[in-house]
Amino acid sequence: MFMTLEIELDGPVATIWMNRPELHNAFDENLIAELTAACIALDEDDDIRVVVLAGRGKSFSAGGDLNWMKRAANNGIDENLDDARALARMLRTLAEMGKPTIARVQGAALGGGMGLAAACDIAVASTKAFFATSEVKFGIMPSAISPYVLRAIGARQAYRYFQSAERIDAARAREIGLVHEAVEAEQLDARVKEIVGALLQGGPLSQAAAKQLIRAVNHQPVNDTLVEDTAHRIAHLRATPEAREGIAAFLEKRSPAWIGA
Repeated sequence: MFMTLEIELDGPVATIWMNRPELHNAFDENLIAELTAACIALDEDDDIRVVVLAGRGKSFSAGGDLNWMKRAANNGIDENLDDARALARMLRTLAEMGKPTIARVQGAALGGGMGLAAACDIAVASTKAFFATSEVKFGIMPSAISPYVLRAIGARQAYRYFQSAERIDAARAREIGLVHEAVEAEQLDARVKEIVGALLQGGPLSQAAAKQLIRAVNHQPVNDTLVEDTAHRIAHLRATPEAREGIAAFLEKRSPAWIGA
């Protein structure tokens, strides 16, 4: 169904492969539209529990396709706004999926590619991977990706890397919080699989609620409003069939219904 993506299904796990290896999986308007559509479709599929984002070839994603960026530079403000909004919508769609998402980063993740990794819930990188917010080298800025990169590395690190465009190796990426783990290349798929296995143990409704909880609580002052909000969230979740099943399964020393489903 897609020209720039491949969707690989393995039971409850879907892997979205960006499939432009000859262009280092750089994205243009087609990949942006298709990745948006794929995320929406997989999020609506109750049979899918975890989504992995990966890139074919040597690179995860080199960010914006230079030919696409060149076309954008020759367009007017309105056309540029349309392109920028489509990119921002794609990143937000990925970041706000109800399903757990994992970025499998085997190589270069530059500009928007770094944004894709940051927009996923979890990022695992090969020691051969490297990152950069390289936009300033082209006279632009990492605008659309900024909400996701900032939540990963914080403002202090962003002040440096948004302006210097320095290359960030996998070890440094882990140090600053951009990726959760950096493993040897031959261990990358095994480690991703282990994390997928851990995610499949959790209840899908509770995982989606946990993601919403983080967005609601992060950077908020602890006051009566926040405390009341968290109380409401757990009270409503505890009353769901999923919570009743999870607690019953624990007490009865059996696996909950969602495992192996």
